[in-house]
Amino acid sequence: MSARQIRADAALLSIAFVWGATFVLVQGAIDTLPPFAFLAFRFGLASILLWGFLCWRGKHRQAFAKQTLRPGIFLGLWLLMGFSFQTLSLLYTTSGKSGFLTGLSVAMIPILSFFILGLRPRPNAWAGVALSVMGLYLLALADFSRINQGDLLAMLCAVGFGLQVVYTSKYAPRAGALPLVTVQVTLVTVASLVLSFLFEPWNLLLRKHPWAEPGVWMAVLVTALFATVLAYVGQTYFQRETSPNRVALIFAMEPVFAALTDYVWLGVSMTGWGLTGGALIFVGMILSELPGKHLINRKGESTCVQKPSEY
Repeated sequence: MSARQIRADAALLSIAFVWGATFVLVQGAIDTLPPFAFLAFRFGLASILLWGFLCWRGKHRQAFAKQTLRPGIFLGLWLLMGFSFQTLSLLYTTSGKSGFLTGLSVAMIPILSFFILGLRPRPNAWAGVALSVMGLYLLALADFSRINQGDLLAMLCAVGFGLQVVYTSKYAPRAGALPLVTVQVTLVTVASLVLSFLFEPWNLLLRKHPWAEPGVWMAVLVTALFATVLAYVGQTYFQRETSPNRVALIFAMEPVFAALTDYVWLGVSMTGWGLTGGALIFVGMILSELPGKHLINRKGESTCVQKPSEY
């Protein structure tokens, strides 16, 4: 494995850690703010930061370039699909089932990569996916004796996040990471505002009570800066160094980090099954790294990931 790929994997693992560690903040904020309103403020603040940085660097026009605007809107739609269905699923199903079904994007991404990008995963990658799915199930320990509409929404969420990862591999090498993420985040902001206005008691936001909670401000600030701006810019930039299948397995560590955060911050104990599940996900991620840096396309030819451009 090259030094560039090691750097990319380490950066993507850090992103998975940020997403997992901030989950407890999001849960607390959604107890006070309606979910789509929270997303609107989170992505809205992130949009302001991204547009401000683009203007400061004199690259704001790049966001309107053909190779950036259309792919950014397209990727933003899948990102919106993931967040929207994930939020709605929690209204009808348990967090454990939603977390497991959302994590199934790990298994979907190799299949989507084959049909969309023509990348054929190696056998060890499939083995890593299988271990990760088993690990996700043990972490959730969800009861699937009944399937409800929340479970179906969570599966659609997994499709949205999976397609966002796969298409990022397709479009990221053609555009700057920062402008591409700016367009995505802006679309999610606008759509979240519209959805909040249509389906949530938006007048609640005009009252003092929601904003009197320090946890709400903390969640908005931390998720906007770290879990949105830095995370998605980092994903778009470093995903050019590796394959979408490997990205999926690295991101499967997110629920592991979420469980560890619950243990450290909230004192939520981890069961033996949960520890076993986390270990399986970690082993699956390592297993996918073993063969080398090449990918196999549908023609059986070896291909390398593309060298990234500048931000």
